[in-house]
Amino acid sequence: MSGELSLDFRGQGPLRGRTRVPGDKSISHRALLLGGLAEGTSTVTGLGDGDDIVRTRLALEMMGIEFSGDQIHGGRSRLREPERPLDMGNSGTGTRLLAGVLSSLPFLSVLIGDHSIHRRPMDRIAVPLREMGARIDGRDNGRLAPLVIRGGELHGIDYTPPMASAQVKSAILLAGLAANGETVIREAIATRRHTEEMMLLAGAAISTTPGPTDYVVRLAASELSPFSLDVPGDPSQAAFFVVAASLVAGSEVTVENVYVGPGRAGFLDVLLRMGADITLHECGPNAADILVRSAPLHATEIAGIEIPSLIDEVPILAVAAACAEGTTTIRDARELRVKESDRIATITSELGALGAIVRPTEDGLIIEGTGLSPRGAVHSHGVHRSAMARAIASLVGDATLTVHGFEAVSTSWPTFSRDLGALQ
Repeated sequence: MSGELSLDFRGQGPLRGRTRVPGDKSISHRALLLGGLAEGTSTVTGLGDGDDIVRTRLALEMMGIEFSGDQIHGGRSRLREPERPLDMGNSGTGTRLLAGVLSSLPFLSVLIGDHSIHRRPMDRIAVPLREMGARIDGRDNGRLAPLVIRGGELHGIDYTPPMASAQVKSAILLAGLAANGETVIREAIATRRHTEEMMLLAGAAISTTPGPTDYVVRLAASELSPFSLDVPGDPSQAAFFVVAASLVAGSEVTVENVYVGPGRAGFLDVLLRMGADITLHECGPNAADILVRSAPLHATEIAGIEIPSLIDEVPILAVAAACAEGTTTIRDARELRVKESDRIATITSELGALGAIVRPTEDGLIIEGTGLSPRGAVHSHGVHRSAMARAIASLVGDATLTVHGFEAVSTSWPTFSRDLGALQ
């Protein structure tokens, strides 16, 4: 894929048809890791095909796990010390979750990634994993990758993460599978529950208790059993087509088989609040076909406990807000500052380049619904969601828009341009 993409949608008609998005990235990472730990052969279909998922699979192969078609031949008995550093590319989820697995294994391993991974905070997982008994070092006193991990001989902990992060929760739980004693995690704001759901599927001794003020996960050391799973579509990817169909007049699009379980459907709630015409048709456990028709949108406030359920969708929700009537405020989203890039800064600069009026705050954005006039050139800043958000923004323009760094979409959705074109 080229490093830039020129988009020309002058005279663009409505978006029409049925489509699918890649398998959920968060579930795909966890399916690979849990399949690698389960003793025997697991069958997983519908995995995401982006580079992030490929990196997790390659890391497991370097440690002795075998793959054949949709089958994962796993088990702790197969795992061995990797001969080389495990390169996770641009994958923050893969890096943090794999660190949890590696902390439970009795050998040395090294995790590296691209320049953005080497800037992202890793102490949020290193601190609790050290508390469990893992030895983890890295740059800046272990705060930054590369991470050097000597695992094994872990004990369970009772831990309350200082931030709402499914990656932190999952890293601890993956380590806790082989820890002595009980591992307990208490979340003030419940994050996405993929790890708990999938560990239960694989036979782990795990339970959850939603309380009046917190969400508690309890896990005892467990040997995992092989499982079968069909990975549903990624809601973070579906959000791009849902917003696109909402904004382009006369559009009617169905995005098939999308995960809409706890902690992942927040963007739909926001868009419905903004006036979007969206209907869900259940098609499986925690999965639905999403039917969306174009509709005028109006401003809203996005804040508080809903933020963790839509943190990845903020770039495309910002595009919707710029085209909505009124002023939209996004608060309590400080986590955007420590993604692949400072997303608050990049949304401000790049939406501004598209004609929007955007004011950054310390933990969010204020977006005036004055519309967009995409033309000229914008940048992805190496972030796949930013690149795709710029592409969707170009649908409301009347001039050619060039997106520099569009190759970033390969980390999660290599066929994005083709799939968008099929709806036109």
